[in-house]
Amino acid sequence: MHITDAVRALESDLREILGPRLESLVAYGAGLRAGGHAQTLAIVSNLSAADLRACAGRVASWHEQRLATPLFVASHEFERSLDAFPFEFGAIIADHAVVAGADPFAKLGIDAADLRRACEVQSRGLLLHLREGFVETEGRSDRLVELLARSASALVPLLVNVAQLFGIRGATPEAAAREVDRHLGLENTGLVEIVSSSEARPMAAEAARRIFPAYLNALARLTEVIDRWTA
Repeated sequence: MHITDAVRALESDLREILGPRLESLVAYGAGLRAGGHAQTLAIVSNLSAADLRACAGRVASWHEQRLATPLFVASHEFERSLDAFPFEFGAIIADHAVVAGADPFAKLGIDAADLRRACEVQSRGLLLHLREGFVETEGRSDRLVELLARSASALVPLLVNVAQLFGIRGATPEAAAREVDRHLGLENTGLVEIVSSSEARPMAAEAARRIFPAYLNALARLTEVIDRWTA
């Protein structure tokens, strides 16, 4: 992965603010290759409010250089955070470059049990909110359309993460939805339609009424599968 001049300048800024307390700086994500906002993770021995104020004074210039705001993690928090954010850190582990210091991921990996647990939290949360949301539609089709549209923002990362749990990394939302359908042995679940819908292509009220029961059933089945899943 190519380290851009902007990332090097960020390193210099962080060295000026943090000094030797900056233990590692890692660049990650597709932004470095696709011209998007480069993402970085800074591992620090300690971080004060004064440090954050100093960073706040420079963040506008970082954004002008197409840099995302860095993630700051204290070194004593780092390893203990992997199980709480397994997919997020797993993505960084899979695609990162060390800008400064030691590679914080050199001897670390993501436990499959943590991946399963994170998927279960996502799936159960979406299922609970979907049931609640349907009751609050008061039976109105327009509100059901809105509910399914809102649910897509939680469904997409869930399906992509579940596909990864099943061993498929980097799946598109539509491909992940099809993989989940295949794994569940279900057809016409509505998962593909929901993740494919958008403001430009909103779902029709008739389609929403047709899809909802199958969608709810698929989500309940998926939650059961995740709960019992073993690597």
